[in-house]
Amino acid sequence: MSLPVEIVFGVYLGVITGIVPALVAGTLGFVFKYVTDVTIPGLGVVVLSLAIAGVNGGLLALNDETIRSSERAPAILTAIVVVLMLSMYAHAQGDRLGASVPKRISLRQLRDRTLSTDVIELVGGRGRVSVEVAGEVNDMEGYPPLPADTRRAILDGDWTFPADLPLAELEDRFAERLQTELDLADVAVRIDEQARATVAAAPPTGALSKRVPAGKRAVSVSALVPTGIARGDVVRVITPDLDAEGAVIAARSSGKPEPGAAAAAKPAPAGDDPDPDDDARTDGGEETVAAPPAATAPTTTGGEGRVTLALDRSEATALLRADRGRVLVLSRGTRREYELTALLRRAGKRFRRVSVVAGGPLDGHTIGEAEVREAYDVAVLAARHESWTIAPDGSQSLSAGDDLFVVGSRDALDRFAEVAA
Repeated sequence: MSLPVEIVFGVYLGVITGIVPALVAGTLGFVFKYVTDVTIPGLGVVVLSLAIAGVNGGLLALNDETIRSSERAPAILTAIVVVLMLSMYAHAQGDRLGASVPKRISLRQLRDRTLSTDVIELVGGRGRVSVEVAGEVNDMEGYPPLPADTRRAILDGDWTFPADLPLAELEDRFAERLQTELDLADVAVRIDEQARATVAAAPPTGALSKRVPAGKRAVSVSALVPTGIARGDVVRVITPDLDAEGAVIAARSSGKPEPGAAAAAKPAPAGDDPDPDDDARTDGGEETVAAPPAATAPTTTGGEGRVTLALDRSEATALLRADRGRVLVLSRGTRREYELTALLRRAGKRFRRVSVVAGGPLDGHTIGEAEVREAYDVAVLAARHESWTIAPDGSQSLSAGDDLFVVGSRDALDRFAEVAA
């Protein structure tokens, strides 16, 4: 037979006998790279492939005596070259796949990547996603039905979040924001990959009583209320017999809001009632009611009103005897924690609160013994063993149930949460 025919026949033999060596070489390359992060040397691949191909070729030679003929030398050499090429290519692909596949895959990580890129908007070089409430807002079992204005505020609100949040954290953020801004008793949120949210919410129950800290008393005093007081502000009430400081848990004033500034302010425990004498009649056309901005916290508009404070029992009793008081708003200073959060995010870091699991690598060890920073690439900002310790050193002991605030990259925090906490 001519040389070209022998070469074609050798390619045919090489493909037939090289399938099994290629599969073995690719599988071993992937396993070694994935498990041990070691690449099999090329000489080892050649020896293994030739051994497996020799077995296949020997079986073919038993069935076809012409293969053993000395005239078939060009075909056999061509077949050997084809087998080695297939094996080396399969090994390279398996080695590359073993290096690219994540070492730890969990169901949570799979779900964290389900937010579609079609709903992400780029604003100022950063991704942003607007969550849309789909359908009606459902009532929660065991609670009274939601008021109509609260449903409308949830449906018409502008709910925007960073696009790099996983779906689980996005749902938590949305639920927390609804509870904070609308003062809801409970919220359940489900968000799909298209940023469509299904919301079930419960109206506020005992709105004032649940804001009074343990051991405190709520006392209201009449005063000239400054403009802009909201829940959580710290004020000082001065009376002829008392000078008391406390956090505002409700406030009301009789001033009218300025035109154009939140024309339809939502009534709330810390807001103002509209003027009952205000004439709402128009000079014709259709009557429209502006929807309240869902993200605006209710504040006072100034004027005569009443402020409710959370005070100790002795101060509350003394303040009850006063007819009026003077209200001074105290400065709360610079919020350094917000600056720290901004610095961490600019550096690509996140922080998370976790608990030490029983029987884990941290249970019964100190931070230094567990080598938290070296092993997991995270740093412990604070730890609570019996009491909170800020910036603990390596001698801080840990046990099951202890709370930790750790900082690191998102992947490092996920690995740490899966293994140690």
